[in-house]
This record gives sequence, structure tokens and C-alpha cells, in this order.
Amino acid sequence: MDEKASANNAYASHDEKNATPALKHDGLADAAGRRRSVALNVVVNPLKRGSQEKTVADARAFAESHGMAEHAALFGRAALVARDTDRFEMVTELDEQERSALVYERDHKWHGPKMLWYSISLCAVGAATQGWDQTGSNGANLSFPKEFGLVGPDGVSTGRDEWIVGLINAIIFLTAGLIGAWIVDPLNHYFGRRGEIFITACCLTACPIGSGFARSWQGLFAARFVLGIGIGAKNATVPIYSAEMAPARIRGALVMFWQLWVVAGIFLGFCANVIVKDTGAIAWRLQLGSAFIPSFVLGCGIFFCPESPRWLMKHDRHAEGFVSMSRLRAHPIIAARDFYYSCVIYEQELLENPGSNYFSRLRDCFTVPRIRRSNYGASTVMIAQQMCGINIISFYSSTIFVNAGYTATQALYTSLGYGAIQVVSTIPTLFLIDTKGRRTLTLITFPLMAIFLLAAGLSLLKTTGSLGAQVGPVALFIYLFTICYSLGEGPVAFQYSAEVFPTIQREQGMAWVVCINNTFAGILSLTFPRMNHVMTPTGAFGFYAGLNLIAWFMIFCFVRETKQLTLEEIDQVFSVPTKSFISYEMFVWLPWFIKRKIFRQNIVKPPPIIERAEKSDALGEE
Repeated sequence: MDEKASANNAYASHDEKNATPALKHDGLADAAGRRRSVALNVVVNPLKRGSQEKTVADARAFAESHGMAEHAALFGRAALVARDTDRFEMVTELDEQERSALVYERDHKWHGPKMLWYSISLCAVGAATQGWDQTGSNGANLSFPKEFGLVGPDGVSTGRDEWIVGLINAIIFLTAGLIGAWIVDPLNHYFGRRGEIFITACCLTACPIGSGFARSWQGLFAARFVLGIGIGAKNATVPIYSAEMAPARIRGALVMFWQLWVVAGIFLGFCANVIVKDTGAIAWRLQLGSAFIPSFVLGCGIFFCPESPRWLMKHDRHAEGFVSMSRLRAHPIIAARDFYYSCVIYEQELLENPGSNYFSRLRDCFTVPRIRRSNYGASTVMIAQQMCGINIISFYSSTIFVNAGYTATQALYTSLGYGAIQVVSTIPTLFLIDTKGRRTLTLITFPLMAIFLLAAGLSLLKTTGSLGAQVGPVALFIYLFTICYSLGEGPVAFQYSAEVFPTIQREQGMAWVVCINNTFAGILSLTFPRMNHVMTPTGAFGFYAGLNLIAWFMIFCFVRETKQLTLEEIDQVFSVPTKSFISYEMFVWLPWFIKRKIFRQNIVKPPPIIERAEKSDALGEE
């Protein structure tokens, strides 16, 4: 038995009754007072608690009791595979075709049916709506204030006018967070994931068109008020829908298509801004109105997608759920394995949450320790997305570049470059998010973001010399900041939040964190015009650079790694108490990282705080 196996046996403990770890903070020191590793939290597969015969019998009974008697034998074999996914080749009950399908899935990470890729891609198109609208406002800010009398004859705005412009930009995020996010649960309950997405797609198609026909700033405000409600409801549902369809091994990458298409929407919005820049007084109307395009595609295409298997399962429509899962997996044995394991975990959650309703499930997000810890992590990455300052660029980059000395046309083209860099820089994260992990990517990029944002602000201090001497460095550092954001926080925020909550509380948890994200986005958009005037651009950039460092510390303390775990296994990741997790990171992982990565000492990596039961069992047999 090797050193790591000894550590596992010494520190692993588990409360079999509740299937949660019996982990104590005072376990950090041994009897001699020496500090040691936090006890491992071993993820125990509930299907391994009984014999193989009982596992098969239970699976067959499940299929027969839910109108799938013809698939009873399939579910029996699938249960044995789900019981020990890493050793499926030892399951003698599988036929050769089933075994070959499982081997192919294991060896080809990106293998999946066309419907899986179609559904994920279509949901990602819906994300483009938000990005497109942000950049539509970005370009429209250069002209609509003049039409509505929010800029004086000398081109200078009063404090009141600056607040109005900020409010028009911010209202879509304030209503998204304070209204849209909270109607997600009833919409999902009565209409399903697909129905809710269709309803919000209709809203997001009509409201941008209405914005383009506004005759006063009050009318524009009203159209964007309703638009925000649709954005909030969509933002809370689409990532959940994607996460519930995606296989665990590539869930991070597939759900991350959300962020890829947000930035694609940003880029396309900048393209639209440039295309219509010479249309005169109606340019801002076309810039705002063009955001209906991706939502129209989403509304038409969603009819061809299957409903979420987990949503159907929650509503006791198991036979339909299995049919839906079969359309999203490459082989029936894979579909049965994933669907049955989800049902087993969900049934356990129901036993622990009898008679829950909307408000009790929302309360659980703050009172139940395991869910509260996942709430800490999701809330942290969501608020960090606004603290980093990316949206002051997305909302106001054209205004920033004009104030730095560019003409309006030059500012639009420079903003187009910003959008293009976001798209290109997000693509590598498709491959990194499930290998390097969510936590690692954010911890690496936030300090770099702080440095580049501060450098961009300091570049604005230059008031002499050529135009390029001032604007060139500003654009360069903003581009570098954007690259770091696209490799870390940008893709992680919504992807991480969609996967960390239990199935029962997923709508309420997602509604809460979307509320946080959009509300703070609204506050940022509302305050930046005035902040830019009072604090100067350098002061505003420096302020957000400091917030990047605070966000890094919050992520270090509260965001836990979830890469390559099933949605159900993540339940155990958050069973470790927060104090124990922080202690492990501070006193076990961080010292090792400094010694190994900085001082290049050849020392053994400490055992992880989270360990799967299968791995622990394998080590114990050595």
C-alpha cells in the first residue's frame, strides 16, 4: 500500500446513515499537536450500498413501476454500470455492443449524438441575445442621449442626465435580477424548460424591436424594463437546461457554450454597430433593435429539442424522461445508466426534503449546510463577474475610447476588436475548463486582470503627445484584460452556478445567483457614467482593479472544484464544512503549491480533500 493509500485510510470517514462525510475541523491536528491533512470526503455511490443482485432487482423494479417494463433488463445492466463506472468492462451481463459503446464513450470524450450538440448549440444561441443587447447599448450611447436631450449644446451632460443614461443602460439588469430571475420556478414548473425558454425568447424578440421605435427616453426605459425580465428568466433557465442534458465528462465545456455565445453576441453586436454607423439619426435605433435576431432563432429552434430528462423525472414522467435521455446519449445503455443514477439520487433528495415548496426550497439555499456552501461558491463567482469590471468595457467601451481621444468611428472599430478578442480567447477554455478546472482558471486569471485593468487606467493619465501614445496603451491593456477574463471568470460563472445546486433546489439557487449577477451588473451600469465623471477614468479603473483582488480572495475561500463530477457527485463536494475547506487550502494545499511550483521542491502532493469512493477503494486494495 503506497503513501497516498495510507493517507486515505487514515483520514477517510463517512456517516453511512446520511451518506455525508463525518468531517471535523479539529481533525487538522493529530494527538501530538502536529498539523495534518483534512480528512478526505469520500464520494460514496449509493448503488454500492447493497449487493449486485439487489442493485439489479431494484433497477428492474424501477423500470416496471414507471411504465418501462420493456426496458427492465436494460436498466438492470445499466445499474451495474452506474454502480462502478470505472470498471464497467468487468460487468459480464453486458452484451458486446453495449460494452463497445461504453468503451467508445470512455475513449472519445466528445462523442455524442447530433441531438445533444443541436440542443446545446441552440441554447448557446440564446445567450447571444444578452451580449448583443449590451453592445447595442454600447454603440447607442454615442447618439441616443443627444436625441432625447440628455446632452447639453456644448456636449456636456449634467449629473441628472448622466444618471438617466446610466439607468436606461442598467434597467435591463436590475429587472433581470429583481424580477426575471424570481419567476423562473413557476414558469419552469408549469411550462417546462423548453416552454419557459420559448416564452422568454418571444419577450426577447419583441422588446428590442420596441426599443428601436421608442419616441422618448421614458419609452426606451419601458421597453428595456420588460426586456430585462425576459433576460433574467432566460439566464436562469438555459444554463440549467444545458447542464441537465450534458454528460458529466464534458459538461463544463458544453455548458460553457453559454459564455462562448455571450461573447459571440457581443462581437456580433459590435459588428451591427459598425454596419449601421452611417445611417444617420436612426443608427442607435438599429443598434438596439438588431438584438432580436438570436432570440428569434432560439424561439423557432427550441421546438425541435427534447425536454430536460431531469425535469421530466421531477414531474414523475419517467418514461418520457428516459426517451428524452435516449435522444441525448449515443446508446441506450448510456442513457439508462445516466437516467437511472439521476433518479436514485433524486429519490434520496426527496426523502431528505419531504413536502417542500417554493419558499422552503429557497430557504434551504441559506439554511441547509450543504446547499449553503454551494450557494457561497455560486454567489461568489457571480458577483466576481461584476467586481472584475468587464461590463464597464462591454457597456461603455465606445464612450471610453471617445473620451480617450478617438473619433466615434474609431471607437466603434476598436470596440469591435474587443469583441473579437473575447470570442477568440474563450475558445481555448472549452478544452481547459474540464481539465484544469473552474477554480484553477479563476485563481490564475484574477491577479492578471487586476494588473492589466490598473495599467489601462494609468495609461489614461497621459495627456500629452500623439493620439496613439494615449489610446494605443489603453486599448492594449483592455485587450489583455479581456483575454484573461475570457480564459477564467467569463466562462466559469454561469457554468459553475448551473451545476452546484441539488436537483430539488436548482431553480431557486440559480434564481438567487442570477439575481445577484444581474443586480450588480445593473448597479455597475447605473453608476459608471457618474463614477467616470467624478473619479476620472483612471480612478474608476483603479477602483475595479482593487475589486479584482478582493474577488480573488473570495474565490480562494469559497469556490470548490467540480470538474468531471456528475451533478449528483457534486452533492458530496459541498459536504465538507467551510472552515475545514479553507483550512485545507490555507495550511495544506497552499504551502505545497508554494514549495512545489515556486521554489521547485520535489515534494509529494498532499491527498485531496475530495476523493471518489471508487478511487479510494482501488487504493485500499494495493
